[in-house]
Amino acid sequence: MKLLYTGILALMLSAASTALIAQTQPKLPFQNNMSVQLAAGTQGVGADLRYGVVDRLSVRGGASFVPMRVNNVFSFSGFQSTNNASVKFSNVHLLADYVPFNKARGFRVVGGAAYLYQAKGGIEVLPTGTYNVGNYQLTSQDLGQLNIDVSWKGVAPYLGIGLFKSFPQRWFNVNLDLGTYYLSQPRSTVVGTKMLSENYQMAPQLNANLKNYRWLPVMQLNFNFKIK
Repeated sequence: MKLLYTGILALMLSAASTALIAQTQPKLPFQNNMSVQLAAGTQGVGADLRYGVVDRLSVRGGASFVPMRVNNVFSFSGFQSTNNASVKFSNVHLLADYVPFNKARGFRVVGGAAYLYQAKGGIEVLPTGTYNVGNYQLTSQDLGQLNIDVSWKGVAPYLGIGLFKSFPQRWFNVNLDLGTYYLSQPRSTVVGTKMLSENYQMAPQLNANLKNYRWLPVMQLNFNFKIK
């Protein structure tokens, strides 16, 4: 019986000492933290959910989109027209933030990838006025219209740095992302109607001209709200 009581007492002391050690150990800054961030920058507006995996490492997943449309941004010498340009970039992404220096927790290395399910730019050209070709006078209706579209749809790796802390110390903070996506090879299509229909032959040359346009710079401001 004495041995039984001694064993129970030893177990109680062991449990108490374990609990005391757990309470006195400092909490890891990132582990199990969770926040929601709203973002705005060169890749548009979006939102992420961030989770602290272990000390110095957090992951975040989210989405962003940028719709933009402008009118009459191009002019062609000797050719009167109205034109509309549009850009639509939308992605879902998964990124990891790592703090390499314990004494500089405001500096992060960020890596991951995004799937751009919509990544395209387009130009629509509508001729205006009249044109004299030999003995003929052509109107804008005779010429037709021209549409040029370029797409970077696909998976895009990401690499960059982050400035300022990943998680708020209390309930809110702001941090910054600087980096770039490496986009898929661009694919272009050129479609014309009526007298402009032969311009589809421009597509191979346009693809060649755009083959090196695969970097999408990111400068993004994040507004973080701690939820755990």
